[in-house]
Amino acid sequence: MIDLRKWADWWPWEAMDPGMEKTYSGAESGVGSRYAWSGNRKVGQGNMEIVGATPNEKVEIALEFITPFKASNATALAFTEEAGGTRVRWTMTGKSTLILRIMGIFRSMDTMIGRDFEKGLAQLKAVAEASRILPVAPAPSEGPALQRSPDLRSAQHPARDLP
Repeated sequence: MIDLRKWADWWPWEAMDPGMEKTYSGAESGVGSRYAWSGNRKVGQGNMEIVGATPNEKVEIALEFITPFKASNATALAFTEEAGGTRVRWTMTGKSTLILRIMGIFRSMDTMIGRDFEKGLAQLKAVAEASRILPVAPAPSEGPALQRSPDLRSAQHPARDLP
């Protein structure tokens, strides 16, 4: 999880533009590892950097979108051991820019990116099960959890669990 070069195996936006330009810099893996991309309208342009990593617990990412709109987000993947495997919780938080607030009137953030989170977690699960690196727990019957921020000036994007 701390090697951004391996995220291509599960990161849902990779498949949206197989020809996108990718650049890796900084540390080989872990804190200080950076990834930048530039692609079509669906993936836009942006970059991310691992800013925190606690083995077997959490990976924290500073995520910056440049196009199609500017936004800076804190993203985290948290890992919790459960009977039979590991639960992965993927969250993204950040301030809502004017354009995001306007877009939110017509479509919720969950509607806009929720399916991408679910697709990414399903792909991560498949990669983990195939490689046996990260054991995976059975799926909960209630489905993925969502977290919402009560502050209208900041948005808590959907938290998605990988069962």
